[in-house]
Amino acid sequence: MTNFIGTYDCKADVKGRVMIPVTLKNQMAPVLNKGFVIKRSVFQPCLELYPMDEWNLLMQKMNKKNRFKKKNNDFIRRFSAGVKPIEIDGTGRLLIPKNLMSVAGITKEVVLSSAINIIEIWDKDSYEKVLEETAENFAELAEEVMGDDGDELS
Repeated sequence: MTNFIGTYDCKADVKGRVMIPVTLKNQMAPVLNKGFVIKRSVFQPCLELYPMDEWNLLMQKMNKKNRFKKKNNDFIRRFSAGVKPIEIDGTGRLLIPKNLMSVAGITKEVVLSSAINIIEIWDKDSYEKVLEETAENFAELAEEVMGDDGDELS
């Protein structure tokens, strides 16, 4: 499993190209040659960049869903809407497809934020707004998500 670390401020050019910072590119090195999948996020107005191995694990899980249940089919269709395979080019640039840039409201200022095994791609203003909105209740959320419920942190 890939574990990314860090939050990086970047710029997107008019074609949607974003230069990956060296520190993040170095973390991506073990998975760069396999490519990535980019998609819209389920819960936030951002994009998600999956290393291909992580994407394939997720697809194995999704493939176990019963496609004869309408809600499963509807979920899979919506989940995979706009999904595109992409690569980081030789100069370390990521090309964000135009339709996904508009979905995430990305114009020029971009934040690449690690989310354990994927990278979230945000419009900078949207990212800061979401952080601000969740700051007030973060202590309660941390307790609920990470508090002692029998799971051990190792």
